[in-house]
Parts: sequence; structure tokens; C-alpha cells
Amino acid sequence: MKIYTKTGDEGTTQVYSKEVFRLPKNDALLENYGNLDELNANVGMLQSQVIEHRDTLLQNIDLYWIQNTLFTIGFALSDDDKIAANITDTLESWIDLMTDKLPSQTSFILPGGCVAASQAHICRTVTRRTERSLVALSNQRDINPLALQFINRLSDFFFVMARYLNQISHCDDIKVG
Repeated sequence: MKIYTKTGDEGTTQVYSKEVFRLPKNDALLENYGNLDELNANVGMLQSQVIEHRDTLLQNIDLYWIQNTLFTIGFALSDDDKIAANITDTLESWIDLMTDKLPSQTSFILPGGCVAASQAHICRTVTRRTERSLVALSNQRDINPLALQFINRLSDFFFVMARYLNQISHCDDIKVG
């Protein structure tokens, strides 16, 4: 089977929903698909870097679950809205576990530090862009509020994870100023 279909060469693409339809490739729905896909790819890169840290707490954080959840959210935007009601609970528990191991934050922090922490910051910023595009899409379509809640919490998760990765790598957070 060939990967290319040539059906999108004129700037539209097929969307699979309850009904199959075509949209311009710059439609807000497709913008959100693209943002979720970019975020998912960045989470995959983070996963490949986190594996190298033999940290017990990190071994209990399932970035593959996050990737699958992002895929579920993307699918929910056009068709099957099956987002679990407690979707943010897992993220919040991971945030709390990492925060408990960190010193109090007393200043703003610039993205950076060790490579994995830098990648977590990239994930955070792509998550924020994804959140903005989801909010814009919610002005045009019904969006499950749980999707917005998860994406909002996910950026918090990546911020805390970046700090935690720096700490276990014995790399200071980069403070503003």
C-alpha cells in the first residue's frame, strides 16, 4: 500500500468522523490535529531521553499514556468523544510526586538545563500553543471541557518535570535575572 494518495495535493484533506468529509488543510480542526501531533512527537523525543535516567519516580511516569491520551483527544475533536472523567487525576498525582522532591520555586525559570529538561520545556511550550488552538476551536465547535483541562494540566506537568529532570541531573534551573 502506498503512503501517498494524491488527494490532498490541492489543499484539502479527508477527515474521518461519523461521516467522511473534506476540509481545507488550514481549517482550525486540522490545525489542532497538527498541534496535537507535534506535541505527541515531542513527547516521544522526551520519552527517549527520560529512559536514560534510571530514576525510580520517572519509571512510574508513563509518557506513552500521555501520547495515547493526546491521540484520544485528537480523535474526540471530530468523532468519538470518549475522554475519561478523571483524565487529569493521573497528571496531578505525577505533578505532586515530583513537586514533593523539589525545592520551592522562588523565581521565574528560563527553559533549559539538561537535555531532557530542555525537551520537557519544549513539550510545555507546544502544549501551551495546543491549548490556545483548542480554545480557538471551542469557539467554532463543541469541545469536551475535559480535553481543555487535560491540556492545561499537561503544561504544568511538563514544567515540573523539567525542574525534576534538572534536579536529578544535578543541573541548576536557569533563573531569570
